[in-house]
Amino acid sequence: METKRMVLLDIDYITKGEKAVVRLFGREKNEKEENPIIVLDRGFKPYIYVVPHDLDKCQEQIVEELDVLQVEKVKIKDLGQKKDFIKVTLNHPQDVPKLRDKIRDLPEVKDIREHDIPFYRRYLIDKGLFPMAEVEVQGNVINSPEMKDIQDIQTNTTTCIMELEGEIHPMSSDFPDLNILSLDIEVYNPKGMPNSEKDPIIMISLSSNQGLQMVLSTAESPLDFVETVESEAEMLRRFVDIVKEENPDLLIGYNSDNFDFPYIRDRAAILDVPLNLGTDGSSLKFMKRGFANAALVKGRVHVDIYLIMRRYLHLDRYTLERVYLELFGKEKHDIPGDEIHRYWTAGGEKLETLFRYSLDDAVTVTEIGEKMLPLTQELTRIVGQPFFDVARMTTGQMVEWYLIRKAYEQGEVVPNKPSASQYSNRRGKRATGGYVKDPVKGLHENIVYFDFRSLYPSIIISKNVSPDTLVNECDPEKCHISPERGYMFLKEPAGFVPSIIGNILHERVRLKTMMKESKDEKEKKILNVQQEALKRLANSMYGVYGYSRFRWYRLECADAITAWGRDYIKKTMVKAEDFGFKPVYADTDGFYAVYQD
Repeated sequence: METKRMVLLDIDYITKGEKAVVRLFGREKNEKEENPIIVLDRGFKPYIYVVPHDLDKCQEQIVEELDVLQVEKVKIKDLGQKKDFIKVTLNHPQDVPKLRDKIRDLPEVKDIREHDIPFYRRYLIDKGLFPMAEVEVQGNVINSPEMKDIQDIQTNTTTCIMELEGEIHPMSSDFPDLNILSLDIEVYNPKGMPNSEKDPIIMISLSSNQGLQMVLSTAESPLDFVETVESEAEMLRRFVDIVKEENPDLLIGYNSDNFDFPYIRDRAAILDVPLNLGTDGSSLKFMKRGFANAALVKGRVHVDIYLIMRRYLHLDRYTLERVYLELFGKEKHDIPGDEIHRYWTAGGEKLETLFRYSLDDAVTVTEIGEKMLPLTQELTRIVGQPFFDVARMTTGQMVEWYLIRKAYEQGEVVPNKPSASQYSNRRGKRATGGYVKDPVKGLHENIVYFDFRSLYPSIIISKNVSPDTLVNECDPEKCHISPERGYMFLKEPAGFVPSIIGNILHERVRLKTMMKESKDEKEKKILNVQQEALKRLANSMYGVYGYSRFRWYRLECADAITAWGRDYIKKTMVKAEDFGFKPVYADTDGFYAVYQD
């Protein structure tokens, strides 16, 4: 048996002998080399919780009626209150959707919980594992002949396959240095929008943070970064080879979910070129994420930088050129899409300009990735879900998965997602927003700005605003009563959400203190990314109380928070006038005032 240390990059599961096998994809960390590694765990089983009418009768009924692995009585907190549940362990993850309705329909079953948590996410939560962090694994390395019985894994000389023995141990680790490879394609499009059934790929540009800068093309060029191949099919094969040679942890592109990878897939299918890009030898796949499809390469995390930019930047448009200008203050050369075929057919200097433009696109994506991906990487390490998923999540979804993990840690059962009727009922309801004072017209001097630091998170903590602390009746000495509508929240014990936000803000203050004291610029940069990630998470927690699909949805909580916010800002404005500050504009968590002598 061997012990190995690896950076956890991704996770999925396959089926072998009617049993689920979890696969952990990572990069092995040792002094000699850093090869891809896949760790197989056959021991984890899916489970759900049942809310019974009668505990004993319900347990007996499940055992008699259904083919399940294990049925046991457990006590777990449900919104702070310890309750009786029945934990039903199933044979295979696919049994959950197959059996959940049958279980729910049993006469002694009141409800079922945690039936909608995907198996691989359940694994990460229960095992306390965080992608983008290091883990230690113990097990047996499987050689090539033994790999034949492992479904969906092909022989790959650089990938280590390990069968897990015992537990995985999370390790405290620094920000991992990841190998990044970015790509960009150019397509011959004489009739406007390119059609993958007719229009060939004419260039594939590649750039890495390890020094690679090259363009693959069927056209010849004296430029030293251009590698000429005989055909489009050969270009695609060479692209696959380079990905294997470079062995990146991250594959990144700009709008690559919607354009580059779908186009590569379509052309490869027409030309009969296998796209076995994964560290397990698997081909390029696509998965549904939200309303779109996401390109998936097993063992190499594909990230579409375009989606990240839409989340973090507020721009008039999100072209690569506009984003680059915003981030680096420099103009990037652009060739209009409908002009590319003309540059291609013109040859000579025009063609060389196209080569430079194409390479510049890939290099630009690498630069943007190095600057912007660390924040998403740190959010991944906090939320504890795969980078591939977090890069495509809304902020509200990140908050929810963070809370789901914290619920498990605190022995809380997770609320269900709303049913269709519940969602429909919630959709039209909105909490009253923050206070806004219309600006006083005119040109003002001696202006100061009063700002409430983390106003809404601070209200949630100080007033203990949480679904599990909201009550209908309470001794005024023992509860906080919100302005306007008079919602009541128990002062003690600390609510589930307030306690978690409190820990986030406390950790953020600690990181900012360390940042001020640090003399190491690299350490300062990492600490800044970490505190910024915590800030984004904390500031998003208010809004989700009123989000219709949120598991911990409670409109009264959202309403109470904004009511206290309006009350605080109005009272502060009145107080400011006592000291000679006349408010001229206010919005949500701060106001501008003119100082009058």
